[in-house]
Amino acid sequence: MPFLSGRVTFTRTQVSGSSPGIFGPKELERLEKFAAGKQRLPASDRVDIGWTAGNHVLDTRFDLAKNIVNESLLFSMRVDTQKIPADLKAAYFQIELDGATAANSGVKPSARQKKEARDAAHDRLNKEARDGRYLKRKLVPVLWDARSNELLAGTTSSTALEQLHGLFERTFERSFEPMTAGKRAFDLAELRQQIRAVDDSSPSAFVPGATPNEIAWIPQEDSRDFLGNEFLLWLWYVLDVESDSIKLSDQSEAVVMLARTLTLECPRGQTGLETIRSEVPTKLPEARRAIQAGKWPRKTGITLVRHDEQYDLTLQAETLAVNSAKLQVPDEDNERARHEGRIDQIRQLIETLDLVYDAFGRRRCSHDWSKELAKMQKWMAQVK
Repeated sequence: MPFLSGRVTFTRTQVSGSSPGIFGPKELERLEKFAAGKQRLPASDRVDIGWTAGNHVLDTRFDLAKNIVNESLLFSMRVDTQKIPADLKAAYFQIELDGATAANSGVKPSARQKKEARDAAHDRLNKEARDGRYLKRKLVPVLWDARSNELLAGTTSSTALEQLHGLFERTFERSFEPMTAGKRAFDLAELRQQIRAVDDSSPSAFVPGATPNEIAWIPQEDSRDFLGNEFLLWLWYVLDVESDSIKLSDQSEAVVMLARTLTLECPRGQTGLETIRSEVPTKLPEARRAIQAGKWPRKTGITLVRHDEQYDLTLQAETLAVNSAKLQVPDEDNERARHEGRIDQIRQLIETLDLVYDAFGRRRCSHDWSKELAKMQKWMAQVK
């Protein structure tokens, strides 16, 4: 089942209301009511959505032992999309049109004949589609953690998140809010009583004259999601100048390395994306030239080690979405124990990411940020 094995991808969201506490038969009954294939729940044209029990695209057998693990409810959203081949549609149209114009004696087909041929081809394809031959099914894994009341959506697609939100709301009569970089910055700052500093923040001028007041990929004026981009750039600076070990607020330490991939973009939206792949991409001259020109990180590969647990993943800056995270295999012989250990590993990964992001937030919201920014400006001007 997704989340319980292999690499994991997820976007964090916060479910409205209080935590459900202990999951049980009631939640499974709600999932079964909106199971995939039971009723038509259109998300958009030619798309149906519903829940599955997670093992495969046709699995709708919800079970306490299978779907509830370590205070978490695991299931999947199935998205069914009719994908009629364009070349087949064109072929049927031409066949119908040829039949209708056979007696035209060289005269071009009329507008009426074209419409009738198009309608006939459409009807033929719809009849064929009823047996499911053009149906494409896709699963989006979901994990609802009762401890944190977070919903982890196994996707980074905004379209899939919108579909999930609508189906989740119909099923559980609750909504959820994506935990983006700005939202998480506010949440963590509230614990430190520094909300005002986040609210008053604006994009930092890492390269004087090259950083705009508005960021191209963040159209909302009240959004603070640009702090995710600043976080990745700050990490780059700290790892290059200070240490590869970051002291965290719980007195633990996280060893951090930016690795494998790095995507940068001009915040003005003028020069497009630049993706660099290397064992340590931040050490390459082209990466350093990019930030000197004013580009910001949008996504990067990260290796984290904390409490002897290593995590390899790709982190998206504005959404803090985790892509393809590799977790260590739990050292348990019993399958149930391995599954429960896996859920704890996901929780520990999220906790580690929060603590590292909070380490940035503490500096970003402090009165000394202007001094830190000056050091970063000097570092960026000198990197070769």
